[in-house]
Amino acid sequence: MGSASSIVFSGIAPHPPIMVPEVGGESAAEVAWSIEAMAELTRRIIASGAESIVLISPHAPLQRSDFVAYDSPAVRADFAAFRAPQVEFELSLDTELLQAISRSADGAQYHVVPIHNPDLDHGTAVPLYFLRQNGWTGRVVALGYSFLSNEDHLRFGSCIAKAIDETGRSVALIASGDLSHRLKLESPAGFNPTAYIFDDEIVDALRSNTPERIVNIDQDLRSLAGECGYRSMLIVLGATSELPRACEVLSYEAPFGVGYLVAQLTNKVEGSAAIDSLPALAREAVESFIRTGTVIRQKAGTGLLAARAACFVSLKTLDGELRGCIGTVEPVKDTLAAELIANAINAATRDSRFSPVTPDELPNLRYSVDVLSAPEPAEITDLDPAVYGVIVEDETGSRRGLLLPDLQGIETVSDQVAIASRKAGILPGDPVRLARFRVDRYGE
Repeated sequence: MGSASSIVFSGIAPHPPIMVPEVGGESAAEVAWSIEAMAELTRRIIASGAESIVLISPHAPLQRSDFVAYDSPAVRADFAAFRAPQVEFELSLDTELLQAISRSADGAQYHVVPIHNPDLDHGTAVPLYFLRQNGWTGRVVALGYSFLSNEDHLRFGSCIAKAIDETGRSVALIASGDLSHRLKLESPAGFNPTAYIFDDEIVDALRSNTPERIVNIDQDLRSLAGECGYRSMLIVLGATSELPRACEVLSYEAPFGVGYLVAQLTNKVEGSAAIDSLPALAREAVESFIRTGTVIRQKAGTGLLAARAACFVSLKTLDGELRGCIGTVEPVKDTLAAELIANAINAATRDSRFSPVTPDELPNLRYSVDVLSAPEPAEITDLDPAVYGVIVEDETGSRRGLLLPDLQGIETVSDQVAIASRKAGILPGDPVRLARFRVDRYGE
């Protein structure tokens, strides 16, 4: 689960200069939600204990096959180009962290080219303006992406994560980027009637806590949207791929025909709490129902428990023997909290392999929760039982079997598919359709 990572927070921030009140004037009122959300984003970054911020901008002086980094000891920002020369600030560069990122990138055959000009582009300056306005005083590493492949940007993100962990510095990652630029007839990049679908896909992926959908988004749709910042997001997603996800959309609006998104991707404070709180919620749900017949009510709050996601709840004895396991392949409740409570109670009372749990057994049970990503169609060559769970369906879709990943005794893809097929009542040799999914596992 990556709990030892020094990445304590990650998120997405927009960068329209019109958001800066001294630049936008009265027009800034039309992005009030974004301005308020940036204050909340800053509060969470500060609460995470981040010492430095790594920010990736699409508007740095880009290189075709190299990544770029501002390398002056102090980086500056002003908005003179946007008729507000009085707005200026300076931040210290985290030189040690930048050097570590450069070394890590070199080890993966990527190169970070230094930008000697200390003046920041607006894709970097606008988010940092709001971070400073709302109390951020730490250091910064300001990067720009490249024109390499999407996979290269994910891998570069992994290089950043490795460098952060090597320094031991608590760091927040911010992907600077606006979504579609073609949402209205008067949009600066023109209008495309399908551009809104790109924004809807991004926002829905985050609201459902399945950010991997962003990686797999239709690239033709992305092109039609005229976005900026997608590769910034890929870098941050690559850096945080092993961390507990706690996605939350803090705001989304598009008053000028460009989509502005403020969002949280991961938060170590919430993620660490989730490691404890998900099994604890399962325990509370089962013990309340078995002892009193009462289904507890859980306010989802924010982050992971507020997301809409499928999950499995497993009960085991202190000796490690399975005592019940039931879950959902796709979410049926509005929040993970509600999904977890229902599945926990069903695992304790409705698993046909076992009799219902009795009150005397409760002190001797341990709980684990597997939170599932959205299933994606797969071929047999796409499977890996250590990494992916599998769903096997017959051709009509009327019979379906599921097997979670990383189960003891399941070593090969053929074993995994055979067992899932057997659970569905599908005979060997019958035609099947396959899907795969990942899980985040939380246990006591």
